[in-house]
Amino acid sequence: MAIFAALYCALSLIAPIKIPIGNGLEIGIAALIASIFGLILGPYLGATTALLGATTAWALTGMTPYGAPFILAPMFNALIVGLIFYKKWKYAFAIFTIMIITFLFTPPVTPLTGQSTLVDVGIPIVANWYIAAAVLFDKIIALALILPLAYFGKKMSVAYGSIFFFTLFFIGNQADNIWGTLIFSSSPIIYNGIFGMDLIAVQFGLIVSPFLYPTIRLIQALIATLIAIPLVKILQNTNWLWNKNHILIDQKPKTTTTT
Repeated sequence: MAIFAALYCALSLIAPIKIPIGNGLEIGIAALIASIFGLILGPYLGATTALLGATTAWALTGMTPYGAPFILAPMFNALIVGLIFYKKWKYAFAIFTIMIITFLFTPPVTPLTGQSTLVDVGIPIVANWYIAAAVLFDKIIALALILPLAYFGKKMSVAYGSIFFFTLFFIGNQADNIWGTLIFSSSPIIYNGIFGMDLIAVQFGLIVSPFLYPTIRLIQALIATLIAIPLVKILQNTNWLWNKNHILIDQKPKTTTTT
């Protein structure tokens, strides 16, 4: 855990690749390795490691208020990937679903049946449900992809190994994304108090998000896949993956009894 957390910090410091999306909002590419944490360490140790790495990296880069709301985002990436990979996909599905539903009650899209006037950004009227759909369509796709991984993961891995890992990591990065979007939109204290954005600016940003976020998450999933495939091949020949009841094998761990 310490080694992986240090790796997260190192990547954040020596390769601080971030994509600015306005008003202090950025997407850190280094967060993609949280998927690897969940894969190798499992959902709970992996999530804790991602949280430790993200918190330490935030502290070492100045503890700016802009990064504080998103410290938990890599943790959810590792958690969801680990839960799916170690055959606890129902918990992953539930957590992902709760975050999606919770977003529907945030100020930018409440009420769903209402309409917002965005004259300041050149859009006279837009329905709130449309804003929600723009934000959630790729997250709902990621949520739906959990099911084929859960039921056909081993077959997908045998026939199309790279597609299996790419899909798994896409889901994990989307979990990162939905948490970031949810926490950012949850309160004026965050989007206005920290980032200086009014509700109209937030709604406009959410409308244009489908033109940016899915592409970034696909790129992150691709990079994580390139790292994971050779790593897993090596670790499969060791005792490192202590939980043998993962998605790539059929049998459950053997148990012994003593009398």
